[in-house]
Amino acid sequence: MPHATTPDGVKLYYEEAGSGTPILFVHEYCGDWRAWEPQMRFFARRHRCITYSFRGYPGSDVPPNGDMYGQQPAVDDARHMLDHLGISKAHIVGLSQGAFATVHFGRCYADRVLSLTLAGVGSGAGRDGHEQFKKDAVTTAGLIRKDGMAKYAESLTTNPTRSRFRLKDPRGFDEFTKHLSEHPAVGAANTMENYQGKRPSLYDFEEEWKALDLPTLIVCGDEDDPCLQPSLYLKQVLPNAGLAMFAKTGHAVNLEEPDAFNRELWNFIVLVESGKWTPRQPAAKDAGLI
Repeated sequence: MPHATTPDGVKLYYEEAGSGTPILFVHEYCGDWRAWEPQMRFFARRHRCITYSFRGYPGSDVPPNGDMYGQQPAVDDARHMLDHLGISKAHIVGLSQGAFATVHFGRCYADRVLSLTLAGVGSGAGRDGHEQFKKDAVTTAGLIRKDGMAKYAESLTTNPTRSRFRLKDPRGFDEFTKHLSEHPAVGAANTMENYQGKRPSLYDFEEEWKALDLPTLIVCGDEDDPCLQPSLYLKQVLPNAGLAMFAKTGHAVNLEEPDAFNRELWNFIVLVESGKWTPRQPAAKDAGLI
């Protein structure tokens, strides 16, 4: 089994396919390396694609110490993955928790980035409700430790940001929740408490976002209510960002609408690689109504 070992000794499981310009896929809290399979199959036809599991997730090491988890370790682990594979720059594609890691990867390691894709980004990171979100994360971590991952996975069947996925693709949703139930409870609880429960608000970095001119695609389902405003916010402050909104779609956009997601991401990467994804022009002060 292929692993990349981080400087603090954690082995991260990864898989890769294809050849060409690299794309690194960074999964969400409820996913793991398997959650990008529709994208691995599609993009590996033209690109070198890498998917991996966060520390604490299936295939990777599960440190028992909560201090070894968090947003910055997740950001740094993405860099360690590129280092291990000898990749100088890549397209970085993240969903949810992985999108947080992705946007902060761009902030911290812009010289390693060809483009950023932020899907389902911003849950609990707005100006309103951020502190309560962190408290709820700590509570959820305790429940995971007490009841295990099977019960947590079952709770997603009634989550409004996941219900559209279940309705559209029952078989795919069942596979998704089965994979989630297999996650190590120690890793899931530590991640929930120390990443979800301690990450800063996206709004705390506004000046840095305004200076981050990397090509960026933001993707959001219109029924992913916690991510709507943060996605619009990032579109407004990131100078070279575009926003794709998917109708009647929830949180796990890459699994719920794989064809639409792949087309959107493919078009974005083609435009980036051809030099045609450029920053928006500032509005003219004397622009009139059309």
